[in-house]
Amino acid sequence: MAVKTGNSDISKEMEYYQTDEKSTSFDKAQKQIVLLIAILSGFITPFDGSAVNIALPTMGAEFHMDAISLSWVATAYLLSSAVFLVPFGKLADIYGRKRVFLYGITIFSLASLIMTIVPTEGMLIGVRVIQGLGSAMIFGTGVAIVTSVFPPGERGTALGIYITAVYVGLSVGPFLGGIMTQHLGWRSIFLVNVPIGAIAIFLILWKLKGEWAECRGEKFDLKGSVIYGSAIVILMYGFSVLPEIKGAALLALGLLGVAFFALYEMRISTPVFDIRLLTRNRVFALSNMSALINYSATYAVAFLLSLDLQYTKGFTPGHAGMILIAQPVIQAIISPIAGRLSDRVEPRLIASTGMGLTATGLFLLTFVTETTSLWYIIATLMLLGVGFGFFSSPNTNVIMSSVDKRFYGVASGMNGTMRLLGQMLSMGIAMMIFSVVIGPVAITSEYYPQFVTSMHYAFTLFTVSCIIGIFASLARGNSHSTKS
Repeated sequence: MAVKTGNSDISKEMEYYQTDEKSTSFDKAQKQIVLLIAILSGFITPFDGSAVNIALPTMGAEFHMDAISLSWVATAYLLSSAVFLVPFGKLADIYGRKRVFLYGITIFSLASLIMTIVPTEGMLIGVRVIQGLGSAMIFGTGVAIVTSVFPPGERGTALGIYITAVYVGLSVGPFLGGIMTQHLGWRSIFLVNVPIGAIAIFLILWKLKGEWAECRGEKFDLKGSVIYGSAIVILMYGFSVLPEIKGAALLALGLLGVAFFALYEMRISTPVFDIRLLTRNRVFALSNMSALINYSATYAVAFLLSLDLQYTKGFTPGHAGMILIAQPVIQAIISPIAGRLSDRVEPRLIASTGMGLTATGLFLLTFVTETTSLWYIIATLMLLGVGFGFFSSPNTNVIMSSVDKRFYGVASGMNGTMRLLGQMLSMGIAMMIFSVVIGPVAITSEYYPQFVTSMHYAFTLFTVSCIIGIFASLARGNSHSTKS
């Protein structure tokens, strides 16, 4: 918080903190309303992402898109979310989390409506960028609001329920998305977001009290935000043009941009992201690193298997969605259990166990071929669901509980950024492997062997990454260490 001078300023500041304290002293009914709003917002964004994965082959057929262009339909959304998530987490701390949260759901819902009428491939990807902006505003504040309202003894359970909503979205996405794509067209999957978003907007305006702006009065770091966003965009574009020399050069430039961003943030008084949260808080730093590794090793699984089931195995979008639902359904069941456990048992141990189970599931996927039994794929997806369910809720609880409340927005943004950067890295690896093994061509029957080879390379890299993640998760130490 910036230092203020003068009795008037001090009085205003004291009045603000008293108001904020009252706003977070919610009774049980008010907490349930907050959690319901968080559940609705937590549902629509993962639903959209998982449903889009199922619809990609149908989109590709309509717009005559190659494998790399199809990857960009998913990646553009993730890239936009990652670029804006940290800045909007900080803006929420300064101007109010409710305000940013409301704007985010509004933008996401309107962009979803526009997606139902896009006429070209370019506009399709462009509107996905706008959707990503809305998603960043939602995820940069949603977890922070839940953390602000629920005290430590109830926080793990609340976060577990919230993350369950995320997994329900992931679960319903492939199933409903497949059926809707098959019978109503791929555009219908975006229309579902509109009424859900409208309900969430109504509840926010009607019932959500408080703004939660612990950093009110601070100056926003626009320059740092631009540096950060530029570095992320350059990195992801570099992935998409590998193995060309230009791709390697862009990756190097992007990494330099990230390093410059970190150095710049350490030298200013009001950074968009306080690097000290990473350098002085081992629990926070390694918990975020664990999240980055876990998401980078798992996100592209649904993307790759969706293509595999529909291309090489000949399933319809509806049938493919019913198969892919196995993983997120198990995640939805396990997540609240893991959240409750993390309020009582050392969360580091629960999360590390989850990471180990995830690594096992990824290793089993390296043996998938064009003739692999369907039951083998479903059983492996269920194992991945157990692993990710045991990892995500406890890890999120550790991240949010390891910082002071004035950093909740930034911590929430950082947590979401690790998720999105991990998902982008996962898709970036898939795009890079496609570029090297298949090239910029449509996936037709003559390229099925190369596609299966690409899957094997990807799952092998993901397995190795997740094994490294186990050690990162264990190395964080006691999760109840002092906050920075």
